[in-house]
Formats: sequence, C-alpha cells, structure tokens
Amino acid sequence: MILEVAILKVKKGQEKQFEINFEKAGQFISTTKGYLIHSLKKCIEHDNQYILLVHWKKLENHTIGFRESTQYLE
Repeated sequence: MILEVAILKVKKGQEKQFEINFEKAGQFISTTKGYLIHSLKKCIEHDNQYILLVHWKKLENHTIGFRESTQYLE
C-alpha cells in the first residue's frame, strides 16, 4: 500500500468553497483503479491549510492510473 500526502494551501477566504469543490473531486479520485480511501483534514493553526491523505494499492495507481486520467483533469 502507498500513502500519498499532500499539503494544500488555499487562498484566504476561499476555504468553504474549496471544501465544497473537494467533495466533488473526491468522487473522481475514488473511481480510480487501485484507490483505497482518502481523507482531508483542516489545519487548526492555519485556517487556509489542509492535509490530504490518499491510500493507493500501489504507486502506479496514483502516478499513472490517476495522474494520467481524465478524472485528474476534472
């Protein structure tokens, strides 16, 4: 299993819209072969910062299966 970790910084004042948009994005990522689960956590020290954790079966599911897919472009 592979754990992808991404720190996401959002423009101040756009946090709520980001969270709404991320709900939609989660639907795309979850249809990718090899996807297991993901979670998005908001930083308590910086309102505009998040951490994204995505579990994949193997590295290629993320680097090729998702990053080179039409879902990624969405």
